[in-house]
Amino acid sequence: MIYPDTQLLIDGEWCDAADGRTLPVLDPATGGTIGCVAHAAIADLDRALEAAARGFLAWRDVPAIERGQALRRAAQLMRERADAIAYVLTREQGKPLAEALAETHMAAEVIEWFAEEARRLYGRVVPPRQLSVQQLVLRDPVGPVAAFTPWNFPINQAVRKVAAALAAGCSILVKAPEETPAAPAALVRAFVDAGIPAGTVGLVFGDPAQISAHLIAHPVIRKVTFTGSTPVGKQLAALAGAHMKRVTMELGGHAPVIVAEDADVAGVARASAAAKFRNAGQICVAPTRFLVHESIHDEFVRELVLNARSLTLGHGLEARTTLGPLANARRLAAMEQLTRDAVQRGAQLATGGARVGEQGNFFSPTVLTGVPTDARAFNDEPFGPIAAVQRFRFLDEAIAEANRLPYGLAGYAFTQSLKTAHLLSQRLELGLLWINQPAPAWPELPFGGVKDSGFGSEGGPEALEAYTSTKTVSVLCL
Repeated sequence: MIYPDTQLLIDGEWCDAADGRTLPVLDPATGGTIGCVAHAAIADLDRALEAAARGFLAWRDVPAIERGQALRRAAQLMRERADAIAYVLTREQGKPLAEALAETHMAAEVIEWFAEEARRLYGRVVPPRQLSVQQLVLRDPVGPVAAFTPWNFPINQAVRKVAAALAAGCSILVKAPEETPAAPAALVRAFVDAGIPAGTVGLVFGDPAQISAHLIAHPVIRKVTFTGSTPVGKQLAALAGAHMKRVTMELGGHAPVIVAEDADVAGVARASAAAKFRNAGQICVAPTRFLVHESIHDEFVRELVLNARSLTLGHGLEARTTLGPLANARRLAAMEQLTRDAVQRGAQLATGGARVGEQGNFFSPTVLTGVPTDARAFNDEPFGPIAAVQRFRFLDEAIAEANRLPYGLAGYAFTQSLKTAHLLSQRLELGLLWINQPAPAWPELPFGGVKDSGFGSEGGPEALEAYTSTKTVSVLCL
């Protein structure tokens, strides 16, 4: 297979940037250039916005059942092209091929789920106060959407936005990541090839700050949806607020993991390692702060270290690889800094903690124990293969630590006590809580955080609410 260069999609046509500018795309496993992506100028953005406005006028009048049919065709194309899509995803992002395939197939599931939801955007009839009046509540598509998506899951972070917007009858202009452009382009191509009208879906790349400032402020755009870091999300939300644009913000997390004294230690360590080191830890809902009861702390650490050491680092295309490289050199430097800071503050390095090799962005799976609360690893989202462990004596201590940070995206708990599970479900300040399991982010479940981790949902029926406006219609029947 060949890694493709990536163009812009404007008004249903794949094209180069108006000024011909491109950016290189690197293989994170080797550091070498594997292709290029078109870099949009303002002229390209204006054309894309004009197309999105026209696309919305065409798409909003397509009956919901026909919108759903088009989405199902796109889902089928994703499945038919899964091998080729997974290949380019692994080349540009680094994750093992099996994970890339799983992401592609999950995208098809997400599309199919929203295809069905397109037919369930119900309004309601409100009983009138006089019989000659009919009172209706309608849900209209909000209009053209600007979507900003990250590089860690370049398909699945984009598909939740695109599928929801299209199901609701909106057009959408996606600003996808320049580091991983070919995978989201393959996703968008599936919608185009499924027969979505020209302009209904657009795709651009370029200068993130320039694109976000231009799109969010533009009068064509009616809604903004962003997945990424909390600092950037706050900036974009402020910009959207200045222009009265509604937003969905899926931002950073620092997921606590509470391991109670009655947990199955070996099973918890195995599940925790699988969740922690998937996608090299570059997941917003990855478990990061492990809070382990003192009676089982040492046993848990031993089991977690064994699981971490069993992973095989390598290029994502190699069949033996279970842990790929970090997506870019920035994450590699961040892992080194977090590890060094924790050790300097008194933490013990149980395993890993260092770059592997001189080529590519490989970092060994790392377990830190005795991590003090003031260490950066317990305050800044690691977004990499570092598990930071701290012991606790009383459950209230663990709950207080879990809620201490301004993040509130995801959390995990392991216990055999229904009482403990019930207490944690009430007391933890999170948008997502998984008990006795890793994170199955199925499309039918709401997906979003509280506090500094964002606003709104990107899953479940709740996801469609942000793409529709409520209209009250009261008719006096003469």
